[in-house]
Amino acid sequence: MVLEGNPEVGSPQTSDLRHPGSKGSCVLSSPGEDAQPGEEPIKYGELIVLGYNGCLASGDRGRRRSRLALSRRPHANGVKPDVMHHISTPLVSKALSNRGQHSISYTLSRSHSVIVEYTHDSDTDMFQIGRSTENMIDFVVTDTSPGGGAGEGPSTQSTISRYACRILCDRRPPYVARIYAAGFDASSNIFLGERAAKWRTPDGLMDGLTTNGVLVMHPAGGFSEDSAPGVWREISVCGNVYTLRDSRSAQQRGKLVENESNVLQDGSLIDLCGATLLWRTPAGLLRAPTLKQLEAQRQEANAARPQCPVGLSTLAFPSPARGRTAPDKQQPWVYVRCGHVHGYHGWGCRRERGPQERECPLCRLVGPYVPLWLGQEAGLCLDPGPPSHAFAPCGHVCSEKTARYWAQTPLPHGTHAFHAACPFCGAWLTGEHGCVRLIFQGPLD
Repeated sequence: MVLEGNPEVGSPQTSDLRHPGSKGSCVLSSPGEDAQPGEEPIKYGELIVLGYNGCLASGDRGRRRSRLALSRRPHANGVKPDVMHHISTPLVSKALSNRGQHSISYTLSRSHSVIVEYTHDSDTDMFQIGRSTENMIDFVVTDTSPGGGAGEGPSTQSTISRYACRILCDRRPPYVARIYAAGFDASSNIFLGERAAKWRTPDGLMDGLTTNGVLVMHPAGGFSEDSAPGVWREISVCGNVYTLRDSRSAQQRGKLVENESNVLQDGSLIDLCGATLLWRTPAGLLRAPTLKQLEAQRQEANAARPQCPVGLSTLAFPSPARGRTAPDKQQPWVYVRCGHVHGYHGWGCRRERGPQERECPLCRLVGPYVPLWLGQEAGLCLDPGPPSHAFAPCGHVCSEKTARYWAQTPLPHGTHAFHAACPFCGAWLTGEHGCVRLIFQGPLD
């Protein structure tokens, strides 16, 4: 039920409606439980931004990085709903002026607003994510462009909110993590303006959506070899789950999905309209390959001495320490339509089909011809299988299970579209399957 124009809210008086279980006034201190000296902090999980393959191009620094671990804080800083005020606008500025008081303001009209005050929650830790570099943001995320170009600097065209979302983690086992749309700003407020989608819930409370929304997809079957993509949903400011709106910023919300929750699972995807994050649990990361395993696979692949079937030169995947620069002379290249791996050569061009179109000398199929790069972000892998498949057309290499999962996972793009993309660089996938099995030729001797 939309509250705009509801006479109940028009009174200049302030009325208090306490939420069930409320304990009264807001506690601003964070007593929490002190971590024991020298004790390893408890890890709730890790967030990995798709499209960076293990590190930002400019390097991971502080809160601006491609991957962030969320660990138990020395003192709890979570908050929970406490008191709801029905007030007139002249009182809004006074109610929001207390920087120590967390609150969410719902503007219903020029003369009516509802403010929900939040109180300290000693049972949860709160982590905030957004484009802002202000101190209250724990993970600074900027737009990722399709094709591997990442906009790491400030952008006036960014569609990621400065205070995009917040994650609350239980400080006690099983350390459940829940996601909510919107984060608190420097004044400890969340402000939903007159045009934002907002409504009263059946139990008389308020809820709403942010401008471009926070979308979440939980994989079916967990994030493992048997995973399948789930259904994209939208998360509200209060953590409720809704079907997607007609467009990203539409004022009409989707339908409430009562049998689903905002609890993050291993492999859950979080889309902030400009960047997509993957949530990995500690248990899930134990099943993922380690960097040592990825390096061992690279060395094993090179030890097999694959050769170019035409030039007969020995091929080798470069060390990840080199970074993704210009391909070296031993770099493997692949025809992404057929999967035949070669060394670099300049013949077979089909300029009438485009500058990257080449004809494979083995099977005569025409398509993109690109260098192969190993996927280096281990958290994106479903299993520690051998690097046998490459995404098309970017050429990032990973296991078959990993390649097939991401190739069938649609990622949000813009306000309406969904595209499968390479998780390592963000390039939109092409071709019938989005990936190809690599066909190497061994040494002739």
